[in-house]
Amino acid sequence: MNDFWEKEIEFININDKKRLQLERLNQTFERAKEANFYKKRFANIKKEGLKSLDDIKDLPFTTKQDLRDGFPYEFLTVPLSDVVRLQSSSGTTGNPVVIFHTQGDIDRWANLMARCMYMAGMRKSDIFQNIMGYGLFTGGFGFHYGAEKIGAMVIPIGTGNSQRQVWFLEKFKTSVMHILPSYALRLHAHILEEGLDPKKDLSLKIGFIGAEPHTDEIRRKIEDLYGIKAFNSYGLSEMNGPGVAFECQYQDGTHVWEDSFYPEIINPDTLEVLPDGEVGELVLTTLTREAMPVIRYRTRDLTRIISEPCKCGRTHRRLDRIKARSDDMIIINGVNIFPMQIEETLMRIKEIGHNYRIDIEKDNYMDKLHISVEINKESFTGSIAQLESIKKNVGERLKNELGVSSIIKLVESGTLPQNEGKIKRVFDNRDK
Repeated sequence: MNDFWEKEIEFININDKKRLQLERLNQTFERAKEANFYKKRFANIKKEGLKSLDDIKDLPFTTKQDLRDGFPYEFLTVPLSDVVRLQSSSGTTGNPVVIFHTQGDIDRWANLMARCMYMAGMRKSDIFQNIMGYGLFTGGFGFHYGAEKIGAMVIPIGTGNSQRQVWFLEKFKTSVMHILPSYALRLHAHILEEGLDPKKDLSLKIGFIGAEPHTDEIRRKIEDLYGIKAFNSYGLSEMNGPGVAFECQYQDGTHVWEDSFYPEIINPDTLEVLPDGEVGELVLTTLTREAMPVIRYRTRDLTRIISEPCKCGRTHRRLDRIKARSDDMIIINGVNIFPMQIEETLMRIKEIGHNYRIDIEKDNYMDKLHISVEINKESFTGSIAQLESIKKNVGERLKNELGVSSIIKLVESGTLPQNEGKIKRVFDNRDK
């Protein structure tokens, strides 16, 4: 049996899981006290240990700003000589968020990723093409480690160069790919330009998608275009990268590996811990990290915990699809809007293509929401009356969803700006 697949962990009795979590939570609490940041943060906390999982509520939260303020070494709990890897988030201003790993941390990460990918159906006989960035970004490394742990052949191709991607997909009969959802849609168009049918001429059966927000409509579109099953992954650099939660074959939420992470849902305004089933902000605590434990980290991701039993039998609770990020919210004339609402609405309209752009402008002291939408080639070649009908339909459906009017611009497929990494959709020009 593969050493990463532990039936006694994946199908652990719920009471045994809670005992294991409490044991590891106390170990994490003690280890964290070795970090300069937590030594100061816990100075007024008299607890010698947590008596129950509920006691975690007495510990303070950790935020992204805390991690930036602790740059570079304030969160480190081991000698620098024990650190084998530094990973960093792509911060655009101020200090980046830097995460450190011991060799033990890397090994556990590899096991978690292998557990995720194996659960989704990947096996040693698969050919894995990793169409994701390496370097300081964690996504490429995590899936690479997991695939090698399973024993699959890995093609560490990275991002970009669509013609080369297609050549490798075809010639090496790639069966599993890891890819940004936005790039998966673009790559499909390039496959067609190469004269190939992805369902007939390629050997793909599984796609792992993530690293950028996307709706279930985008996921289903990718599945339909490629004839594959596409699995959502959830992770963040502050925890270790991908591998925090993953979908099983039933695709009914992502299983949080609760032997390695302790999840909570809080009201982002009152900071009150919410019961399972209620939507709020996800808070995570590492349970096994050596170099840099993080306690009660506010992810800003809005979701809920699904505690009902999963058909697969695994006892680790699930996260519902991330509904939005609390810090991604945009306010238009006093109305709260999340970009995911716009995408979800657009992807339900059959004439809409794969790309869109949101621009927010200020006109005569009022906010104006401009949405440029690519429509498919067949629709774009229609009459002016047909185009006006599409534009009206898009505008009405968005107004019904958002509660505000928007200015719609229809453009031909492939004309909006594109990039090789995480796609940027929202451009707030109100202060310019």
